[in-house]
Amino acid sequence: MSSGILRTAATAVALLLPLNAHAVDWNKASGKDVVLFYPAQMSWEMLLTQSDHSGAGKFREGKNCAGCHEGEERASGKLLVGDKSTEPTPIAGKPGFIMANVKTAHDGDRIYVRVEFDAGQQPDAGMDKEFATKVAVMIDDGKVPEATRAGCWATCHDNLTRMPSGGAIETTKYLSRSRVSLSRKGGADIKPAAELDKIRAEGGYLEYWQARLNPGKPAVAVDGTILEKRAENATPAVTVEATEAGTKWTVIFSRKMSAGAPHKDIVAGKAYTIGISLHAGRAHQRFHYVSLEKTLAVDAGKADFVAARN
Repeated sequence: MSSGILRTAATAVALLLPLNAHAVDWNKASGKDVVLFYPAQMSWEMLLTQSDHSGAGKFREGKNCAGCHEGEERASGKLLVGDKSTEPTPIAGKPGFIMANVKTAHDGDRIYVRVEFDAGQQPDAGMDKEFATKVAVMIDDGKVPEATRAGCWATCHDNLTRMPSGGAIETTKYLSRSRVSLSRKGGADIKPAAELDKIRAEGGYLEYWQARLNPGKPAVAVDGTILEKRAENATPAVTVEATEAGTKWTVIFSRKMSAGAPHKDIVAGKAYTIGISLHAGRAHQRFHYVSLEKTLAVDAGKADFVAARN
């Protein structure tokens, strides 16, 4: 084999290996298994409508989604993935849920979130021509109470693209506070720029990280914010390391704990809410798996995930 071929092969292998493989001892990091389930066309507005959601009254009274539905994710996913009343365009053979193991840690400078999952034999949805799999983490630092109570559902509205009230114009995830008003069909009219700027200045938006994956290729890191729309940052602060073994992926997100606006500062003594989502089998937009809202703390605290110094 020529030296040029050897150099090319070595470069390809290096691209697939984690860049900071020894930054964290994951055997010492705490974590837990999380069920990612298929939500179909369940929207924020549906959660609040008693005739559509029997728990709407409890939710309006202050009960969080996980408070009622934790432990039901597998059954819910199996039901929703094939229920024509909530999924009018099912993907044949789509599993109702996927298990993920999530761990967190920090090294004093950077926060790390590791998501390990096996997507299994996913049918090819043929929607995303560029990436086979995408995994994302959504973060709230307490500035968006609806995200604290409902995780990803705070951004999922009835008028998003491919949702029941979605139209020809693409509408991405957004927060209710960005709209002039909200009905059962979502909110169409966006508040004036000055009002949105005020909300941003007060931190009333969500941060998200995403890893875009193809077998045998380096992961693509993306981050951004969600307020009146999902807005991708031109230069991501988050980095991604990803390894694969068949249908199993290990994805490690990391960024500086204080990365500057619009990124949320990650500090000890503060409560955070995170949500995990996964697009598998070249699915796109709403055809994903999601977690219920999960809590995150740094160093110590009562939370689903405690990112200890490693």
